[in-house]
Amino acid sequence: MAFDIEMIEKVYANMAARVDIARELVGRPLTLSEKILYSHLWEGTPSQAFTRGKDYVDFAPDRVACQDATAQMALLQFMHAGKKTVAVPTTVHCDHLILAKNGAKQDLELANKQSKEVFDFLSSVSNKYGIGFWKPGSGIIHQIVLENYAFPGGLMIGTDSHTVNAGGLGMLAIGVGGADAVDVMSGMSWELKFPKLIGVKLTGKLSGWTAPKDVILKVADILTVKGGTGAIVEYFGEGAEAMSCTGKGTICNMGAEIGATTSTFGYDDSMRRYLAATGRQDVVNAADKVASYLTADADVYANPANYFDQLIEINLSELEPHINGPFTPDRGTPVSKMKEEAAANGWPLKVEWGLIGSCTNSSYEDMSRAASIVRQAVAHGITPKAEFGINPGSEQIRFTIERDGIIADFEKMGTKVFTNACGPCIGQWDREGADKQEKNTIVHSFNRNFSKRADGNPNTHAFVTSPEMVAALAISGRLDFNPITDTLINDKGEAVRLNAPFGDELPTKGFDVEDPGFQAPAEDGSSVQVVVSPTSDRLQLLEPFLPWDGKNITGAKLLIKAFGKCTTDHISMAGPWLRFRGHLDNISNNMLIGADNAFNRKTNSVKNQLTGAYDEVPKVQRAYKAAGVPSIVVGDHNYGEGSSREHAAMEPRFLGVKAVLVKSFARIHETNLKKQGMLALTFANEADYDKIQEDDTINFLDLTEFAPGKPLTLEFVHADGSKDIIMANHTYNDSQIGWFVAGSALNLIAAGKA
Repeated sequence: MAFDIEMIEKVYANMAARVDIARELVGRPLTLSEKILYSHLWEGTPSQAFTRGKDYVDFAPDRVACQDATAQMALLQFMHAGKKTVAVPTTVHCDHLILAKNGAKQDLELANKQSKEVFDFLSSVSNKYGIGFWKPGSGIIHQIVLENYAFPGGLMIGTDSHTVNAGGLGMLAIGVGGADAVDVMSGMSWELKFPKLIGVKLTGKLSGWTAPKDVILKVADILTVKGGTGAIVEYFGEGAEAMSCTGKGTICNMGAEIGATTSTFGYDDSMRRYLAATGRQDVVNAADKVASYLTADADVYANPANYFDQLIEINLSELEPHINGPFTPDRGTPVSKMKEEAAANGWPLKVEWGLIGSCTNSSYEDMSRAASIVRQAVAHGITPKAEFGINPGSEQIRFTIERDGIIADFEKMGTKVFTNACGPCIGQWDREGADKQEKNTIVHSFNRNFSKRADGNPNTHAFVTSPEMVAALAISGRLDFNPITDTLINDKGEAVRLNAPFGDELPTKGFDVEDPGFQAPAEDGSSVQVVVSPTSDRLQLLEPFLPWDGKNITGAKLLIKAFGKCTTDHISMAGPWLRFRGHLDNISNNMLIGADNAFNRKTNSVKNQLTGAYDEVPKVQRAYKAAGVPSIVVGDHNYGEGSSREHAAMEPRFLGVKAVLVKSFARIHETNLKKQGMLALTFANEADYDKIQEDDTINFLDLTEFAPGKPLTLEFVHADGSKDIIMANHTYNDSQIGWFVAGSALNLIAAGKA
């Protein structure tokens, strides 16, 4: 039986009437995305049609999910809200704080020892406030959500950018910062600008070496890391219907890499099969009663150009396996072109590691297809040239693939089986030799491959591909190996060609697990005590940010002018810094240390205008804060792309940065800045970025007139006394300006005014 079946049935009970009314208001057939949005309005029954990309709308999500690294700050904020329990079903998943090094058993034991304080805190807060708690080792948040909580036609938010994975089960699942999650957990509405819609029509059918991963790798190559910003991507067509549910999840998962609000597929037989296999036939029974409302109206998919803001068509029968990278997930290379691309760009051809898993590709089907390649290599006497590592997506997946012999197949190749956790995908990987910073290549089935992401080495060239291609490339030890055309030499000197991968969509014997790792909350948590030691270096109770004083910000110093790509990894690194995610002061010591300073092209080296000396970014900002000097950060395009981590907004806020002025923002980061009472601004004229000088002092001339739709005027005073007046746009509405005035959105909640 499904978790929260009563809630799911209630969603379906309201859906038909609300969608029918919305269809009349809009005056045309509706996409699936629109049906879900209009049936989840905070007001309940729709009363107006909304304009895509323009109107801010209040929604009522069905549930919230948090992973341990972001849950700490989210729950510390929720404790300030003064609520007795969460208002919607909520879960916490411990998957980020487990370092991959020696193997599952040892790594989990070490994590439970090193992060005991954090895990105990999350467990007790969950127990107190009615939150489901998934223990360390239970699995990766998004795989567990897909297995237990996702349902067609639902709307959920999660404090991780890859919450979008649940789109594989026909949801709209959206990554947010912790402050957004706190709103919903507190019983408030959740605000989102009504998204634009991108349709992706999939014709033909996947076959041979091509996998669902290749669909999103191709889409990322087409749209780039910012092409989906402000939009929902809706997949449809015969190719979509022929794909497995977990394959759909993989595609939706990596929608975060194109900046999309989320991605989804219409309800179909693959979802029915998956729900039934994971013990949720009751959801199938409920969904089938409203099945026509869980996909787009017929004319939408018949004439998609009339309904989507952008349309992409991909013939799966012609799609090649892709290998994307290095250093960005949107640089796509078909496997047939890799030999020439690698040679032209000087990419290291020797593959050192092959890594399979992460929230993107850790399903039963992923593991079984990759194992089919491994079995062939063993049978033919082929010795792998690279090291292998796998992260099962959940304890249910691990238990089942062990039962079915898949883990044994991997271990015959010397594979290291890591904990059911994120591990190397998020930089939680103690890779031997990474500190030498040697130029090398790894291949993985993860979603992101930014510089230093996996192992901390800026010279590691990480390439993203499907699990089966990871297996083939790791066995060959060559980045330019094409398993479709090339052969390998076995221990007898014979040339062997690998057959195309194969594997079961779902386990023929069904899923099984002894202990999934779930802890249900206390029915009455009022007596549960949550204790945070004042001397802890891992956890720190929050103090409210100060409200705006109502005056223009003047005398502000430029902290840094970031050059090029500046992701949340650059603003607030993960890896070893994850241990401080619950301690705002300590985690702030990593603020912007990965950003490229446009003036000296160095990282973590900026000019302190109070002394004239160069120093680390956090140290310079702490000096400004101690002196009572405000500061601003300037950035390039798609600033804050990547993770949903709100620490990237809270750290500058905590250390005294007043505004972030960039060419463009990634959606989640812009919202996070607003929620924390920051000014998130964009250049009205992008060329003005070039006018910013290293010794600039900045004065806001009309902040006292801050209003929706009204640009702000900033005066940049240069060291020689000359000035530039720069206009800055913003997307604040009245309620968001209220967050700025109050000092943060949380301040309004705590005061009972939100």
